[in-house]
Amino acid sequence: MSAASRSLTERIVANPIIAAIRRDEDVEAALSAPVGIVFLLNADIFNLAGLTERFRSAGKEILVHVDFLEGIGRDAKAVRYLAEVIRPSGILTTKSQHVKVAREYGLFVIQRFFLIDHQSYEMAVRTVHSVHPDMVELMPALMPAVIERFCSAVSTPVIAGGLISSKEEIVEILKAGALGASTGNPLLWNL
Repeated sequence: MSAASRSLTERIVANPIIAAIRRDEDVEAALSAPVGIVFLLNADIFNLAGLTERFRSAGKEILVHVDFLEGIGRDAKAVRYLAEVIRPSGILTTKSQHVKVAREYGLFVIQRFFLIDHQSYEMAVRTVHSVHPDMVELMPALMPAVIERFCSAVSTPVIAGGLISSKEEIVEILKAGALGASTGNPLLWNL
């Protein structure tokens, strides 16, 4: 595990709540919240550099969801641009090819998997074993038994996100073995 991977993992362990920002109006809440990690899910070519710098200046690690990035292609050159120009702490992606390219450029990578059935579960486990992202995000988060089974099947750190609406749900996610929980609900960022 690289020093950057260790640092981000340690920050999640220290504060397992991850702010997932989908709306511009949530930026200020995330900046003032005690979260150490922020997922930027709504960036575009015009606001990306400024948002990254604001979060960096606030002492927060910023990860950009490259699949949702607007105004920049969603290819290897986009990942290279992020690594060389924007320099976020890392990226989120559902795409294995982005994981490989981002790792070549030294970015921390969280690969997102949507688990909807046994086939998607098995495919996610195989992908983690072959692609080796730094971390995995399982969605939706409200499936503690599946999170526990997945954590046992891979050695890669796991977080969970999606559909979280309460502190109790976060506690169950963490008890199941996830290191953290990402949520777009600003009310949960201050737990």
